[in-house]
Amino acid sequence: MRVVSFWLSLVLLTLGGPVWSDPIVSGVVRVVDGDGFYVGAVEVRLFGIDAPELGQTCTTEQGVTWRCGRWVRERVAQRFEGRVANCSLVTTDRYGRAVARCRVGGQDVSETLVLEGLAFAYRTYSDDYVLAEKRAAVRDAGLHAHRVQQPSWYRATRAKGRIPLDPDCWIKGNISASGEHIFHVPGQRFYERTGIRHDKGEQWFCSGEEARAAGWRAARH
Repeated sequence: MRVVSFWLSLVLLTLGGPVWSDPIVSGVVRVVDGDGFYVGAVEVRLFGIDAPELGQTCTTEQGVTWRCGRWVRERVAQRFEGRVANCSLVTTDRYGRAVARCRVGGQDVSETLVLEGLAFAYRTYSDDYVLAEKRAAVRDAGLHAHRVQQPSWYRATRAKGRIPLDPDCWIKGNISASGEHIFHVPGQRFYERTGIRHDKGEQWFCSGEEARAAGWRAARH
């Protein structure tokens, strides 16, 4: 019956609008990040939304950088950690996680997070939460009061080695084609296009002094 319910959900999704099958995953919530939970022993990726990654930073209107990914996780944990979720499976992602719609206390968790400005509608996969996102934006709720890079773009640039895993270590230690060790800091000409490849011996540094001590020189432009 669970298999039938799952495939029925996939068929109904093509008709548009939120589709809720019978819950097949239930358990106590342990928050991983803004859009990822453990529900009991099952790792769940919330369907239809996208939240900042844990290492992601955002910028206030005054130009101050802050760790919005960690802030979102803390807010989500305050609201849902330790509560019981009932989830309906939509699909499974490439990491083996259950992609699901979840309810806690009768509320759609994804909709709640989008309305509070803690996540965005993930339009690549669903339009279910676009209206909720617009309502949050009008109120400047949560992340909407700041300058935020879309999490999908953040992941894409990080995958190319352009965004550090540690937001405090932004200096890029690059090795040129001729083997010269050069470090780049934000604002320099080639900073944005430079990606770090650890397999080549390139690395991130937290300060210019650290980079020089490791044998890198500062970029001239």
